[in-house]
Amino acid sequence: MLGHRRTICLDADQRLCRFFLEGNPRSTSILPMQKILLTACVALALLGCGRSTNPDQGAEHYDARGVVRGFSPDRSTIEIHHEDIPGFMPSMTMPFVARDRKQIADLKTGDAISFRMTMTQNDFWIEDVKKIRREDVVVAEPKRTPPVSAERDERLKEGNKMPTFSLANQNGERISLDTFRGQPFVLTFVFTRCPVRNFCPRMSSNFEELQAEIKAGNGTLATTRLLSVTLDPEYDTPKVLSDYAAFHHSDSKIWSFATGDKKEIDSLTRAFSVYRQNEGGTISHGLATALINRNGMIEKIWRGNAWTPAEVVEEIKRNE
Repeated sequence: MLGHRRTICLDADQRLCRFFLEGNPRSTSILPMQKILLTACVALALLGCGRSTNPDQGAEHYDARGVVRGFSPDRSTIEIHHEDIPGFMPSMTMPFVARDRKQIADLKTGDAISFRMTMTQNDFWIEDVKKIRREDVVVAEPKRTPPVSAERDERLKEGNKMPTFSLANQNGERISLDTFRGQPFVLTFVFTRCPVRNFCPRMSSNFEELQAEIKAGNGTLATTRLLSVTLDPEYDTPKVLSDYAAFHHSDSKIWSFATGDKKEIDSLTRAFSVYRQNEGGTISHGLATALINRNGMIEKIWRGNAWTPAEVVEEIKRNE
């Protein structure tokens, strides 16, 4: 457990914690999120000490219980309202990735489960998932509004036309589908306060790698642009996105971060079937990343967090 004293050593992988805790010292209205981020940062700092070339070596394990609250549309993630995890995390609802999807295949919303949560220097998942009695789990039944993804528009597919949008980038400039006309672009969804390391932080790290490939590339790859759309438009103002973009060494000529009217964001998340639910100071959500060609048609959609920058580069080159 994390309760005993250790030396804390920070490296480049923990820079995100400094961004949140030093670069965004925002108001008391986000205390639940600050608690989550502080917990996550401490955990990452501890995991950074004495690193090994074995990514699973030094992993931290936490046995927990909770109630299933939902799934992403592709069931790549499971949303669990878990009990307090002593010394690590307060009770909350958040998305998890199951290392073995077969373990969650037969679960349904409302099931009580026990599971083991594992954190390594590069990843975060659950395993050993088992159904248990509901009375053995001490979490309240929440009063919740329907998730945005419950409003069913037709789900976009590869080969469909990219829907129009009107947003503001990190510089406060209006951007739309026409902004990218004539050049391919890769779109993903993130939010700056996301505390789950293999969700938004991974997407942004992947985009940082893609930006480097674009700068070093030629042909169609060199003309490709990147667009990260926030899932948290109320907090992620252009100024917040500008700070986040700087943290990820974004070149605004290549990589745009976008926010906008909540209805505009909702329309895009529904179109790409990205589950999004405000929950206890954070946002439970799914993931989708798409490649749109120079004519505004969707070439490829990657769901979840398993895609790599190399896959995207290969797909861009394949469509030259």
